[in-house]
Amino acid sequence: MRRYFLLVVCLCLASLLRAQNKLELISPNGELKVSLNLSDKIYYSIDYNGDVLLKDNTLQLTLRNQVLGENPKLRRQKRTSVDEQLTPIVPLKYAKVNNRYNQLLLTFKDYSVEFRAFDDGVAYRFITSQKGDVEVMNEEFAINFPSDYLLHLQQPGGFHTAYEEPYTHVQSNAWKPEERIAVLPVLIDTQKDYKILISESDLADYPCMFLKGTGTNGAISVFPKAPLAFAENSDRSVKITQEADYIAKTKGTRNYPWRYFVISKNDKQLIENTMTYKLAEKNQLQDISWIKPGQVSWEWWNDASPYGPDVNFVSGYNLDTYKYYIDFASKFGIPYIIMDEGWAKSTRDPYTPNPKVDLHELIRYGKEKNVGIVLWLTWLTVENNFDLFKTFNEWGVKGLKIDFMDRSDQWMVNFYERVAREAAKHHLFVDFHGSFKPAGLEYKYPNVLSYEGVRGMEQMGGCYPDNSLYLPFMRNAVGPMDYTPGAMISMQPNVYRSERPNAASIGTRAYQLALFVVFESGLQMLADNPTLYYRNEDCTRFITQVPVTWDETVALEAKAGEYVIVAKRKGDKWFIGGMTNNGKKEREFTIKLDFLNKDRSYQMTSFEDGINAGRQAMDYRCKSSQVKAGEQLTIKMVRNGGFAAVIE
Repeated sequence: MRRYFLLVVCLCLASLLRAQNKLELISPNGELKVSLNLSDKIYYSIDYNGDVLLKDNTLQLTLRNQVLGENPKLRRQKRTSVDEQLTPIVPLKYAKVNNRYNQLLLTFKDYSVEFRAFDDGVAYRFITSQKGDVEVMNEEFAINFPSDYLLHLQQPGGFHTAYEEPYTHVQSNAWKPEERIAVLPVLIDTQKDYKILISESDLADYPCMFLKGTGTNGAISVFPKAPLAFAENSDRSVKITQEADYIAKTKGTRNYPWRYFVISKNDKQLIENTMTYKLAEKNQLQDISWIKPGQVSWEWWNDASPYGPDVNFVSGYNLDTYKYYIDFASKFGIPYIIMDEGWAKSTRDPYTPNPKVDLHELIRYGKEKNVGIVLWLTWLTVENNFDLFKTFNEWGVKGLKIDFMDRSDQWMVNFYERVAREAAKHHLFVDFHGSFKPAGLEYKYPNVLSYEGVRGMEQMGGCYPDNSLYLPFMRNAVGPMDYTPGAMISMQPNVYRSERPNAASIGTRAYQLALFVVFESGLQMLADNPTLYYRNEDCTRFITQVPVTWDETVALEAKAGEYVIVAKRKGDKWFIGGMTNNGKKEREFTIKLDFLNKDRSYQMTSFEDGINAGRQAMDYRCKSSQVKAGEQLTIKMVRNGGFAAVIE
């Protein structure tokens, strides 16, 4: 009898132990579920309404002398639920963001793993509590696909990248370990009903994560090693001459970056997601009153080349030309101009302006015209002259465009934060070019208004709608994006020719106007020549009234890589932007205007593809009409076409 009793006790204990090692976390709406299994590793699967999307994924953090996540012994678990409203400093989608999730905190010896389940996704991170510094040798983020998925990837040749490669489209079964790695974000099409966007947030003192194929229908993380020594290379880069054997040396007690999955039943949810923001560290700045997002006139793309009867000076990178840009910006209420490479006498010396430019006179003139000056610099010049922030503030400069970082190792990630912090001290905003993708720093330091890290219009013929139609669902879905829109010379791809100063874009004129509504950036460029904006004043009037921050965003029609139509509200005005790829000769959509206030009538000014826009991309029609809530709007877009409207 006693033997029988002991057997029963042992079975009960074994059953209890198994129960402790199998855990579930369910989203507030009950649709998303994370199933965890603690055995030799921490395993987790994600399903949506019973459909398994990712199966037996694993996570580990390998320190110099310890592997966190290996043979995990759970000490305790804690469950919490959060339902709050957040207020972004720079609201790229919404003035208020609902932050609603269920959380499971698993505590082991020396570390914890925190999972959150939102209605639109899942996130997790490591939390460590060790003395002194630790050396992180590797982090394992391993995911497995239950069937053959289609992966949308940006694949550089290595860790040295400006995140500007065109997207590739790879079947998950075919992605081999020896093939090119991918930057984040990655978009996964399950080829059933769901898409999964993978990225990271709260990235600090740690390298960016990359992914590579496993060759067994999965993907696993890879990271650049921490650099230890550098050598001179050029005025805008250095060579790494020595690397550590670790990816990061960091504090032993800290939160590691969030790894997140946005999971969508339809592609519209990808556009509306705010996951990077919800997981980012909170704003660190006490005084934010001086941070003023806005549009900016930019001279580089059009090679500083205004011309025509009102240009009675030799145009170029000189005082008269920049005054002309300031006058243009002032006339249309554009708050800034950028002075790109050439404003300084040398790219290595940020304290000696080019005498042809007379920077101090331009700052004075801009102040008179209510137009601020933004200066371009290489990151290396910034690093070698870190007191320039104080100097530029004293001169009256408003912001910096910092370029050519082209790396995302721990040292460079820390450079971004040092810049953001120091710039904020001296009331300067920052636009990072030659950069990696946003990963939360822009919310911790909201003076970071934008990042490039995108195949934008600087790529000329390499920037085309078939690629750009993935941006709202991938790159722009994780944070602000400096794509540099605004071309007034438009062409279809089969006849495309372009060279500065006569820079041109692929896509119709209506497509270009739509970019200002669809694409999100706290600092939004007008890339083309003031001469062409004056000649196309109806288009310019539309562009310059489009806000860069928004109270509300509604995705109306969306299919990644093919088309997108969004409506966005600022105050009492609504804007609609639509764009489509080269896939069909024409697409037609019927949109319900049920987002409008029901007790009002509205005036709509719209820009549509002209009847010949499929051949001559410059063809467009500007129309005015009366609309009401509940009415239907028919939108037609030709290949590489667009639609843009303001409703007020």
